[in-house]
Parts: sequence; structure tokens; C-alpha cells
Amino acid sequence: MNDIFNFEKTVSRCAVVGHPIGHSQSPRIHDAFARQFGITLDYEAIDLDPIAFEQGVHHLQAGGLLGLNVTIPFKEAARRLSDEVSERAALAGAVNTLSFSQHGQILGDNTDGIGFMKDLERNLDSSIAGAEILLIGAGGAARGILHPILSRNIGRLVLTNRTLSRAEDLAILAKGAKVQTCAFEDISGSFDLVINATATSLTGGLPDISNQVFHPRSIAYDLAYSDQPTAFMRWAMSAGAASAVDGLGMLVEQAAESFWIWHQKRPDTGVVIDELRSGVR
Repeated sequence: MNDIFNFEKTVSRCAVVGHPIGHSQSPRIHDAFARQFGITLDYEAIDLDPIAFEQGVHHLQAGGLLGLNVTIPFKEAARRLSDEVSERAALAGAVNTLSFSQHGQILGDNTDGIGFMKDLERNLDSSIAGAEILLIGAGGAARGILHPILSRNIGRLVLTNRTLSRAEDLAILAKGAKVQTCAFEDISGSFDLVINATATSLTGGLPDISNQVFHPRSIAYDLAYSDQPTAFMRWAMSAGAASAVDGLGMLVEQAAESFWIWHQKRPDTGVVIDELRSGVR
């Protein structure tokens, strides 16, 4: 459904919306992308009131913005607000990229999955073929990466969440025999890849699960990012994981896909990741 985004782009104003949003690196990323192509871009980070998300988006749309990136906690709400969605957003049931058409429509897409897989496979040179994977969390971030993970020939995917019913709802979207669900306290065994898709790292917290989910070859991947290793990353390494990474690479890669949707230009992500890494840590 990429053709739904082929409308004439006349505005070079975009933003990322979330709550909280002060930590966001998205303005720096999109500004760096724009410089690669000589595009003049006004990109802001905007904190929206969770009880007035829809009103806030319509206000920004009326202000002439080209589109919005959407982060925690609004990805599922953005799906409901969209007039049309791409196939990948429909599969995820969540939207992280909104585009505003000349005819007043709100068009939704989800670039999280492609961003996650590009970072994992290209930037980190890691394959998940045959892997045992634990996905912690069942919100919009988890929804965005679910189907791209399942598109690989994985061994097994276990979904867990503080509220088990939400993990079970996510499993319905998966429609796959290789998906299991369990409560935090019922997780057994260790995993090759452990993904934290919860918001706990934003407050320095941890999901309440056993550190036995890690083995000496495990990769721990936190979808959040920080100027220091996140609490999840530190915990994983202390529990014996082989490596732990944050979501900065995924952030840049999903942003590049959003940039393509809005500008029809594909930026060089590697130089931007390196630039951010040098400043972030």
C-alpha cells in the first residue's frame, strides 16, 4: 500500500510526538538526514497530553505539518486515528509514522519492524534464523516488530507481559504456531535473543523476570536508548549475556524509513548512527 503515500509534498515541517518526549533524538536524526539532501526541514519534539492525543494531532495537521513520528504511549492510538494504513501497520495494529495528505486524510504506517531488523541484521550482523526469542512487552513497540521477527525462520517466540492478557492479544495477531505466551513468573529456560519492548528503561526500572532467561551466548536488545547503558542492558550483562545493545540503531533505521515516506529519499544511516554514538556515549 505504499502508493497511498504518493501525494505531493509541499511542507518541510515534521515532528515527533510522545509522552514523555524530552529524551528524543529524532530531531537530530531527521536534521542530519535532511542535510544529506540539502532539504530545509523544521522538525520538533512535541509532548502531547495522553488524554488529548487526537486533538493534538489534528491541531498539528491543521498547522501545516507534513507528518509525525509517534512514540510511547501513542502508537495504538495513532492506528485508530488513521484514515488509511499500510499493510505493515495493519498487521501490527500500531502506527509510528503519520502522514497528512493534501485532501485532509491521516495516513498511518509502521516503520519499527524494518528499523529493528535492519539494525539487528545489517548493523549488528546478527541472524535470528533458528533462534529462541523472548519478547517482553505487548504495547505498540512490540506490535511493530512482531511480524518482521516471524518472517524469519526462527525457532520459537515467547511473548510475555506484566498483564498476561495483553501478551495473549498480541499472540492472536501473530497467527503462528511458533508463538507462545506466558506470565513473567512462568518463563522457563533461556533464550538466544531477549528483547525489552517495555517502557521500564525510561524510568530506570526492569521487567520483573528471572535472570535465568540469559545464557552465555544471549543477545539482550533494549528498544529504548540512553546516553548510558540502560538498566536492562546492565542487568543482562550481569546475568551472563554475551552482549547487550540499546535501540539507537533501530531508532535511526526506522526514522530513515519515515524519511523515505515523507521525502522519497533514502539517507545514509551509518554515518548518523556513528555521529549519535559519539555524542550519546
